[in-house]
Amino acid sequence: MQIYSGLKRGVVEEGFASASDYAECRRLHRKFGTTYYFASRRFPIDVKRRTDALYGFVRVPDEWVDNPGSLSEDQVAEKLRGFRAEFLRGIEGVRPDHPVLRAFCDAVREAKIPVDEPLRFLDAMEQDLTVSSYATYKELRHYMRGSAVAVGLMMCHVLEVEVSPAIERAATALGEAMQLTNFIRDVREDARRSRIYLPREDLASFGVSSLDIFSSNATGAFRNLIRFEIARARALYSESDEGIARLPMENRRAVRLARVLYSRILDRIEAEGCDVFVKRARTSWWEKVRVGLTEMLRQ
Repeated sequence: MQIYSGLKRGVVEEGFASASDYAECRRLHRKFGTTYYFASRRFPIDVKRRTDALYGFVRVPDEWVDNPGSLSEDQVAEKLRGFRAEFLRGIEGVRPDHPVLRAFCDAVREAKIPVDEPLRFLDAMEQDLTVSSYATYKELRHYMRGSAVAVGLMMCHVLEVEVSPAIERAATALGEAMQLTNFIRDVREDARRSRIYLPREDLASFGVSSLDIFSSNATGAFRNLIRFEIARARALYSESDEGIARLPMENRRAVRLARVLYSRILDRIEAEGCDVFVKRARTSWWEKVRVGLTEMLRQ
């Protein structure tokens, strides 16, 4: 695994980012990652700043891919290549033009984030341009290694915790659980982008066709499929708990809060009879506050 080892000889080691760069990352985090943002405010100030930078790094290319607007697929691919190249120049000491990359490159240096992990994430974003479905859960997990697990492992470094085997297993499980929660919740939105992330083997097992999904047809078979995927996600959340309990208290509460709040999206989906076509499941602000207060009282 490639670890960031500092700047090139002759380059002054100082931060790229200004206060406004971090403010832009924080704006993106607050706008698009409401649950993560709410939980992350419990981190110590330096961890909070690096978390905003990491979120900004993953959100910008994700928005290009998921909401390209008038951009063609080739134009999105070019933007992703440019973002990757600018990031790689940044870790070599060349100040990025993009404000999010200025903040993220500083976070990479401060937290010694392995360079391979952000590159894996960008690989997954590029994959979204050409792959619209996955035959098996094994294939989906390979995709999630870049789209979600890489982010979880980067967060371990942002938190400055030793990435022991137990912590790595927890980060992997939590990343997959949250990503799978997204896939379950966003079936309708992904279908509008001509994507189906639920494995084709699962659809076949429950007698669900891609046409059912593209036509927003919540058949009994489809609801059973969603119940199956919810159980899979909950098992992953449970698998992550042992590692979360090993985190220092100043970080544990925020991570646990994110885990609890995100898993409650599954509760909302079940409350709607597992019909994810009705509306996008989310936790309310008051629920976030209530759960947050409960979690802050836990040891």
